Amino acid sequence: MAYMSQEGYDNLVAELKQLETVERPKASAAIAEARDKGDLSENSEYDAAKEAQAHLEDKINKIKMTIAEAKIIDVSRLSTDSVQILSKVDLTNLTTNTKVTYTIVSESEANLREGKISIKTPIAKGLLNKKVGDVIEVKVPRGIISLRIDNISLS
Repeated sequence: MAYMSQEGYDNLVAELKQLETVERPKASAAIAEARDKGDLSENSEYDAAKEAQAHLEDKINKIKMTIAEAKIIDVSRLSTDSVQILSKVDLTNLTTNTKVTYTIVSESEANLREGKISIKTPIAKGLLNKKVGDVIEVKVPRGIISLRIDNISLS
């Protein structure tokens, strides 16, 4: 089951529609065009088009599966007492004394540029169920970092 926001769900549905109505016909056209170029046994363009289509179909199937398993979270029922999915968390990295803000989201909604981290990341796992003022130590690829929770709000 994939917990997600209504916005994340709507974005997935829109992406699926785009892939099925625009990208899939493009992939079919690319295969047809490559097929028209002759001998398929030595046609690398045809092989590449077929491989691209297979990747596209795989992506479509994964999105369909995520949508089918999606559980939309009612934000009005969430609390800011402790960190949970869809919490926006203001942190201070005690190692570097820098401030950072993350929103804990489902894997399909994660986007580091927007400050949205997957609930499956080490930082998110360390933050879950913690409260304002708590200090956590998280093992990341560079070592262990200490983070203090300064504020919890809803995104």
